[in-house]
Amino acid sequence: MTLMELQDREEIRELLARYCFLLDARDLGAFAQLFAEDGEWISRNGRAAGRAAIEALLDGLVPVPREGARRKHLTCNIVIDLAGASAQVRSNFLVVRDSAAGPVIAVAGTYADRLVKAGGRWLFASRELFHDIAGESGLDTAPAPA
Repeated sequence: MTLMELQDREEIRELLARYCFLLDARDLGAFAQLFAEDGEWISRNGRAAGRAAIEALLDGLVPVPREGARRKHLTCNIVIDLAGASAQVRSNFLVVRDSAAGPVIAVAGTYADRLVKAGGRWLFASRELFHDIAGESGLDTAPAPA
């Protein structure tokens, strides 16, 4: 493995980690910037293409972090197949959320990603979520409170 391949792999792992931190913080503007301009986000909760559409979709789903509505995304078992300025990545995810009874697993599953390197950074061309184990996700069904 070359030094460039190792660097690319580390940058991809960083992209996956930033996704979790930004989503948990509900920093949806920065979150959308992790995607290519025409990138796609696909899950059982909706589908969006393009940064503005991804941000708008998640704005209607992700609760504002507050007592009783906090969530933590975890990503592991990352497999990266590099092909120059593109990559295929598979990983597992787990979302833990607040509940009246304490922390609960909201959902666990698999991410299937297509990545592109553009402008010197790795971005999601497509991120598809497969919910293998689904409980109550704690997502908003109405817009977040002001």
